[in-house]
Amino acid sequence: MQYALLIYSKPGAAEALSADEREANHREYMDIKKLPAVVGGASLHPVETATTVRVQDGQTLVTDGPFADTKEVFGGYYVYEADDLDQATEMAMRIPALRLAGAIEIRPVMGPAS
Repeated sequence: MQYALLIYSKPGAAEALSADEREANHREYMDIKKLPAVVGGASLHPVETATTVRVQDGQTLVTDGPFADTKEVFGGYYVYEADDLDQATEMAMRIPALRLAGAIEIRPVMGPAS
């Protein structure tokens, strides 16, 4: 089964690290990406580059950036092949964002639409 490991980071947490710590953190992400069971994934540009589209009272609203300030922002994801949720959880615990006050949301991936 495939699981999406959605990575939420605390804004500014990585930037607060020293240059050496940031490099080690980046290497950890790249090492995870190389694992055979990781079948996809990507990091996202900063939340400040986002565009949000909503429909309100029948009108389409397009705004720059996120809708509201949050304590965590969605920064990237991995798609991970695992036998079960326990195995996916073990993989999620290796993601560096957890050590920097972030969170990992694990969600089963649905198969393609018929």
